[in-house]
Amino acid sequence: MEESPSQQDHGTCFTEGDNGLSKISINLRPLNVSDIDAFMVWATDKEVARFCTWEPYTSKEDGINFIKDKVIPHPWFRAICINDTPIGAISVTANSGNDKCRGELGYVLGTKYWGKGIATEAVKMVSEIIFKEWPHLVRLEALVDVENIGSQRVLEKVGFLREGILRKYMLLKGRYRDMVMFSL
Repeated sequence: MEESPSQQDHGTCFTEGDNGLSKISINLRPLNVSDIDAFMVWATDKEVARFCTWEPYTSKEDGINFIKDKVIPHPWFRAICINDTPIGAISVTANSGNDKCRGELGYVLGTKYWGKGIATEAVKMVSEIIFKEWPHLVRLEALVDVENIGSQRVLEKVGFLREGILRKYMLLKGRYRDMVMFSL
């Protein structure tokens, strides 16, 4: 079955290496159970999970269950891929009722790919298509831990506005955390 443009999107970022600039092509596509080995590479990493609501995965079975029970039924969850191999994920979660005009952006990327512009490109791609796919959406939000400077930079590069700090906004891994609210 051929994927629609909303199911598969492509972007390019450039990273500086020993031989000058290199081009990295990324694509976004649905994450499937068949991606479990690639998923486990980043989902088991403590550094990746540090600012996430979940703990690092410790078993393939738990990863498969997460993909089956949460990812596949999710209305907008995509794998961030290089050469069609997932290296992270990005999602937009819809609100409902009077809040359905807002959606919350979340993303995660394997540590090997941090600092290469990949997360920035993925967020940019989602920002350019989500308002077309969900015309009821007028605001895209992202909540970022105050200590997660890298993620704050990603959002700022894409044009998200830093609206303020929500003090003691959530309990994360046993600690009350201050969160920065960003919106587009």
